[in-house]
Amino acid sequence: MVVLKSGRPQRGSTGPVQNGRRSARNFRLALLGAKTGGSYARHRARRVFADAGKRRELDLAFEMQTTQQVTEALGQMKGALMKVGQMASYIDQGLPEHVRGALADLQQNAPPMSAELAAQVIREEFGKHPDDLFETWDPTPIASASIGQVHRALTREGQAVAVKVQYPGVAEAVGSDLNNAGFIFAGLGVLFPGLDHKALVAELRERVVEELDYEIEAANQRAFAGYYEGHPTIHIPNVIDGYSSRRVLTTELSDGVRWDELLTWSQEEKDLAAETLYRFAFGGLYRLAAFNGDPHPGNYLFHPGGRVTFLDFGLVKYFTAEELDEFGEMIQHMVIDHDAAAFRATVERLGLLPAGLEVTDADVIDYLGHFYEFVAVEGDFTITPEYASETVRRFFDTSGPYAIMQKAANLPGSFVIIQRISLGLYAILGELHATGDWRKIAEELWPFVDGPPSTPMAHRIEEWRRDRHPDAKGAMLSR
Repeated sequence: MVVLKSGRPQRGSTGPVQNGRRSARNFRLALLGAKTGGSYARHRARRVFADAGKRRELDLAFEMQTTQQVTEALGQMKGALMKVGQMASYIDQGLPEHVRGALADLQQNAPPMSAELAAQVIREEFGKHPDDLFETWDPTPIASASIGQVHRALTREGQAVAVKVQYPGVAEAVGSDLNNAGFIFAGLGVLFPGLDHKALVAELRERVVEELDYEIEAANQRAFAGYYEGHPTIHIPNVIDGYSSRRVLTTELSDGVRWDELLTWSQEEKDLAAETLYRFAFGGLYRLAAFNGDPHPGNYLFHPGGRVTFLDFGLVKYFTAEELDEFGEMIQHMVIDHDAAAFRATVERLGLLPAGLEVTDADVIDYLGHFYEFVAVEGDFTITPEYASETVRRFFDTSGPYAIMQKAANLPGSFVIIQRISLGLYAILGELHATGDWRKIAEELWPFVDGPPSTPMAHRIEEWRRDRHPDAKGAMLSR
């Protein structure tokens, strides 16, 4: 676990920035995206009460028929700026419910491409219509993805697969957003003068550009799937070679329940799912030096006993050994040694806070310590929605007690994705009201502690690790 200033991209995507027309255009873009998501939600509601014929009529009216329509829709609701809005839908419980619902709709219920347009993308990538490429092909998408949609198919070899097809024009739409990103984040300088927005934009640009290339995602997924093969609670579908390309990603078809159904399960099952999510995120970071940076409920399928299928590997950050040592140093000083002066010195050296700020060491601990609270205490700790929201809110209220540090704080590039998944994961665990001895679980994952297995799940994982990776502790994953 690491500490960082929270959620600036969310503020930058929807808050006011300077210089008139261009900022107003960007702000209207975000609002238009939310409205588009809301109109599709109304379409889905009308569909519930329609007969089969009427449902198809409604669907056809809403499908995106041309590349131009897709580009326009993506520019409104599926570009880089609205991906930030999707995060806001589950990060900040303080948002009005109707606002969070509209933003969440952007992730889960984007208007689909028409069957003809999806087939066009596949034909351009493979030179064949999907009916000729696959043994069977379902033209109706079974799910949406952040920059595409997913279809069910059967390969010529008889394997059931999920085929993710990228929206045509998405690169142009996201590229337009990225071109505006520097301007938007520069506007945050009014509220956060210490923020190096150029480094922030550079890191976000690199990660988002990678996400547009499904060949990179396939390499990420192969690396994770290879490492976690046979794991008792982490399942990653294999990539199917011969059916994947830059804009099409084909993987094994997986079953499991979605997030909404998990929320109806017993608290014991939710706690087990939460433990797996935490172990995947921070075990990957500290054991593999790789962080899957897109923590969204729509990217998981859940199974009894804490087993989770992870679906999206478009946004993965690989870290150096030096960066991992820096993260560990912060934890060591904050959680284990309780050395406020050493923690502050480390934070200043890493560029999170400037040296010489007129605050006490205790002030710095109070400001950043909230991130560590659930792994700092011993014994069971329940992560609540309020706890998750506080990790966001305490950094936004620049009129509050942390104002001097908020305005001086920076977000170095190596921390950007760490912060994204930390905030997102805490929000997910908060909605689950996840309870566990997080300190002991974390100590298993921290290489500078290397604690013994602390839960029944941990004992099963240790057995798997001894068989599968007897010498892998500290190994670094690579594509």
